[in-house]
Amino acid sequence: MTTYSPDDWQMLMRAAQGGDARAYRDLLQQLRPWLLSYFRRRLKGSDGEDLVQMTLLSLHTKRDTYDPSAPFMPWIAAVARNKLIDHVRRSGRRVQVELDEDLIGDGGDLPSDLARRDVEMLLKQLPKDQAEIIGLHKLKEMSVEEVSAATGKSPSAVKVAVHRGLKKLQAFVGVKTGGADE
Repeated sequence: MTTYSPDDWQMLMRAAQGGDARAYRDLLQQLRPWLLSYFRRRLKGSDGEDLVQMTLLSLHTKRDTYDPSAPFMPWIAAVARNKLIDHVRRSGRRVQVELDEDLIGDGGDLPSDLARRDVEMLLKQLPKDQAEIIGLHKLKEMSVEEVSAATGKSPSAVKVAVHRGLKKLQAFVGVKTGGADE
């Protein structure tokens, strides 16, 4: 078996999307140890192997959604992260899911489509009015007064909606909040 570096995985994925069965097989074999390490660093116990299998299966079923012009590592890391989050939700446990800086890419930013998708997914967990208020205030960087004028809500109602919505989002992703003032 030829050993590839993570930099080569994008090439293998592109070839696999083009129908190269050997490249696809090599990619899956090369990803296995990296995925196992990824999950073992985040979970205790024997769930790592199951998560590797689920991630590889997800890669297989979603491989046509990968944009070959985009970096591969953030894409596969997002697939793995989503499988981990699903697993944690099902098991009722809490773990810290961090974004590894070495997966971010050359420019230091996640591709905007991945970030946008994650934010959209999170906002869908909130009531529509609350999601709209958070979107205007935090994403479009409108002031409380501007959001108030745009939505017809009082400034204090906007502040409360933002505060409560962000708390819900933090709970959804497993961020522990706390402190003397809470």
